[in-house]
Amino acid sequence: MLVLPKGVRHMPGYLPRPAQEALVEEIRAVVQAAPLFVPAMPRTGKEMSVRMTNCGPLGWVTDKERGYRYQPTHPVSGQPWPPIPEALLKVWREVSAYPHPPQACLVNFYSSDARMGLHQDRDEEDFSAPVVSVSLGDDCLFRVGQTTREGGTKSFRLKSGDVVVLGGEGRLCFHGVDRIYPSTSALLKNGGRINLTLRRVTLHAR
Repeated sequence: MLVLPKGVRHMPGYLPRPAQEALVEEIRAVVQAAPLFVPAMPRTGKEMSVRMTNCGPLGWVTDKERGYRYQPTHPVSGQPWPPIPEALLKVWREVSAYPHPPQACLVNFYSSDARMGLHQDRDEEDFSAPVVSVSLGDDCLFRVGQTTREGGTKSFRLKSGDVVVLGGEGRLCFHGVDRIYPSTSALLKNGGRINLTLRRVTLHAR
């Protein structure tokens, strides 16, 4: 039995197939309003292998000149991000155990050869809010480690409809995507994987 780091939860098949199909259509509308773009690494300018966009009041972006950050507008069009679909807000309410709504939803599209290196999500102000991730489309091999790079890692397969929560002691665990398994899902017409990552960005005023 796979034992995950404390605070890391994997909920297989959380979204049934009809809910996945409906969510894909909502994400298509998001992408139409805020087209996918290719993010670049700070300093080096190396392009990432994923294409991405965002929805919500804030969106996560990165480029060579200004690095990792959140901003309220699309980096190419300059337009505000579209709202987060209600279906995703519902998932957040059900699994986050956090009293305030997410402010950003990253939409990452993985083609068959895309990867995501081990990293921490630490561009946010309040680490008491979890990161909630929803998988759609082809399976991937997801890797999760400890809160330092020296800790060991564990890998497991994520399927369409799965939800992962990084919260509490697991909020700053390193994580990444080792590979995509092509043609393991028929959800997306042309294959690939969509990862939807819900985040709270700023501290809530008390």
